[in-house]
Amino acid sequence: MPALREKVTSAAEAAVWVKDGMTVGMSGFTRAGDAKVVPFALAERARHEKLQITLMTGASLGNDVDRTLTEAGVLARRIPFQSDPVLRNAINRGEVMYVDHHLSETVELLRTKQIAPIDVAIIEAAAITETGAIIPTTSVGNSASFAILADKVIVEINLTQPAELEGLHDVFIPKRRPEREPIPIMGVEDRVGTTAIEIPPEKIVAIVITEKLDSSSTILPPDGETAAIARHLVEFFKKEVKLGRLTESLLPLQAGIGTIANAVMSGFIDSPFEHLRMYSEVLQDSTFELFDAGKLDFASGSSITLSPEKSASVFADIERYKDRLVLRPQEVSNHPEVIRRLGIIALNTALEADIYGNVNSTHVQGTHMMNGIGGSGDFARNAYLSIFATKSIAKGGKISSIVPMVSHVDHTEHDVDILVTEVGLADLRGLAPRERAQVVIQNCVPSPYKEMLEEYVAEANARGGHTPHVLEKAFSWHERYRETGSMLPNRHASDR
Repeated sequence: MPALREKVTSAAEAAVWVKDGMTVGMSGFTRAGDAKVVPFALAERARHEKLQITLMTGASLGNDVDRTLTEAGVLARRIPFQSDPVLRNAINRGEVMYVDHHLSETVELLRTKQIAPIDVAIIEAAAITETGAIIPTTSVGNSASFAILADKVIVEINLTQPAELEGLHDVFIPKRRPEREPIPIMGVEDRVGTTAIEIPPEKIVAIVITEKLDSSSTILPPDGETAAIARHLVEFFKKEVKLGRLTESLLPLQAGIGTIANAVMSGFIDSPFEHLRMYSEVLQDSTFELFDAGKLDFASGSSITLSPEKSASVFADIERYKDRLVLRPQEVSNHPEVIRRLGIIALNTALEADIYGNVNSTHVQGTHMMNGIGGSGDFARNAYLSIFATKSIAKGGKISSIVPMVSHVDHTEHDVDILVTEVGLADLRGLAPRERAQVVIQNCVPSPYKEMLEEYVAEANARGGHTPHVLEKAFSWHERYRETGSMLPNRHASDR
């Protein structure tokens, strides 16, 4: 389209469309498919003029974009997820206002004008079609709705992305309420939308050519603890199959981002389960390991985020996987209606959990943001099985991941079915709070924290209540860590 060719320009010239005080929507979902050059041009401008924006994305960005924008003072407000240490520190200092959303909700709020509208969208693309439709790269995230809802669109065409990505995406946009119809996804493999983001081509005000790769995944290889967590879950699923609750193909799997979830998914390679399917957010190394092992039949997600080695092999041979993959907008990959209909088995990571099954997945010591709730809440509330995994201790044993009361609640006890650590697995289904406490302590906690929790529960039970607590001691472990650097009292000093 000649009119679009005339809009090819430099990153600096494209960045001029972004003005101080605007709300900007950028592509990118967990380091994949993010805008890679225009953000740096914005940071350069901010070093010479006042330029602060509200930045919305799908999830976290790669290529140090969040860090660079933070250091340049560009970010006034950030929505809905991040994972950059520099930005995190700015958030915890109160310098950047961070709004932590369930990942399925951001564009819903935009569409209904409950939050400030998008002025400019900056979207990475593999190509633009002759009709002006944008073909996404390694993520869809919120890109489609950002482009549809924005006044103006800047497109970064990334020449490093394989042309074979075209056809991988399924862009479905729900109708506005109250005329909305059900999302017609009846199976993981269903395609119900278009393969590109369709917008009026006149909305595209600039096109920038880039050749920067996605940032690689930062997940670590499985270790002894994560392997043990995987074994506990495999044994649990074997029992569920024996009881007739599941078949050997289980139900569609979801796994949150990170080392623990990826390691657990890898653990299915040596399991007896076959013909697995995934309906998830981020497709990690383990997804393609399961494909290669012949264990996984199909995977639906919103992005693909891989280690350098796995990225090189997968994208060099993407046609090998393409007919078994689909990438969707995150409001579809994380939609409660679809999650409940498909009966998802959801596996997410806890920062800490308490004896009754409440989970904190975001705040260190109850106050300091780590990354955000992400999509874990979308899945936990609506899954067939909601599983949270964590290593039982941290900081060389100075922190227990299982505490009397979580210092911040992201997922209440009502949304948590299974807690699992390397010590063991607690099945909380059908249990009252007092029973939950006993099962969690007996199965998930190592000594000496196990005995400390038993003492706490005994004192709490003596006081009575449906959910017994010793309120003046409920956060004593967190207070002790703040004061001494360890949750262990002096009598356990030798265990440090």
